[in-house]
Amino acid sequence: MKRLHIATLLAAVLGFIPAATCAAAPQTSATDTPQIAGAQAYAKHCAICHGDKREGNLPAFPPLLDVDRQLSDQQITALIHTGKGRMPAFPHLQHEELTALLRFLATDDLSASAHSSSNSLAETGGHIFQRNCAFCHGRDAAGGETGPDLTRSKLVRADVSGDKIAEVVRNGRPDKKMPAFNFSSEEIHSIAAFIHREQAQALSRPGGRRGVDVTDLQTGNAEAGRLYFNGAGTCSKCHSPTGDLAGIASRLEGLQLEQQMLYPRDAKSHVTVTLPSGEKITGVLAYRDEFTIGLRDVNSIYHSWDVTRVRYTVDAPVDAHVELFSKYTDADIHNLMAYLQTLR
Repeated sequence: MKRLHIATLLAAVLGFIPAATCAAAPQTSATDTPQIAGAQAYAKHCAICHGDKREGNLPAFPPLLDVDRQLSDQQITALIHTGKGRMPAFPHLQHEELTALLRFLATDDLSASAHSSSNSLAETGGHIFQRNCAFCHGRDAAGGETGPDLTRSKLVRADVSGDKIAEVVRNGRPDKKMPAFNFSSEEIHSIAAFIHREQAQALSRPGGRRGVDVTDLQTGNAEAGRLYFNGAGTCSKCHSPTGDLAGIASRLEGLQLEQQMLYPRDAKSHVTVTLPSGEKITGVLAYRDEFTIGLRDVNSIYHSWDVTRVRYTVDAPVDAHVELFSKYTDADIHNLMAYLQTLR
């Protein structure tokens, strides 16, 4: 039997037996080859973070389904080569492998149920929303790691049949780092239906929201806050309502404003270093540990010294905020917040 099998195969190869009598070999078309190469590149470089089916790993890594609606090939390539945030750079991914990966990322997920005719409009929109919006706005549109709660949005409340939502989706909001999306009118209509459904469900569950509304932080007395600012809080020693805080309530609102008030970000500390010669050098604190003190001078030039060889003093404005933590009362915080909200 073994000899007969080998003889049969040889005969088939030499053309003595019709091809139909041989076991059919898997056929791979030329158009399938780049897709296979792209899938292999994705599995090798991307799947561990973004999921085997490009479904994403929220809240850390976004879905890559429909990524071509958000970014051009050039933008995706730049992101791959330079990395961003949690994503490392892949500068070695080039030429045919890169081209195959880009083509693979542009293909539809044909197995997704988003296109099922049995889905309702909101369910269809929900599938699109999960693939493109949930990374920022949460799976239920109630706010995520970086995006606001859409179920409490004034824009959504004013939206009629997707008119307001469509404008934001198509144009994006570059000032808030929201990209524009290339969706059809039907797709945007379904996304709007999903958001409105989630909004209705959220409103039916009072107290169940995750976010903080601006109105939640408007319970204090602004005049009492002004007196605290200029008096017991000693805020006026470093800040001025007509100087560094002018218009702050127009730039920040709600929780963002309160967080900046309590835990100021980007507050630069200054340091003065006295050298053994007696010369003093002042600049912005750039580095400090138990061994080294470093600063950037007025020309942004970096200097550092061994702490055992110099004397130095640090002026850290943020320390004043930390010292207030043990002194604040609830009324102080609410009143100070109310006052800051008048600085527009």
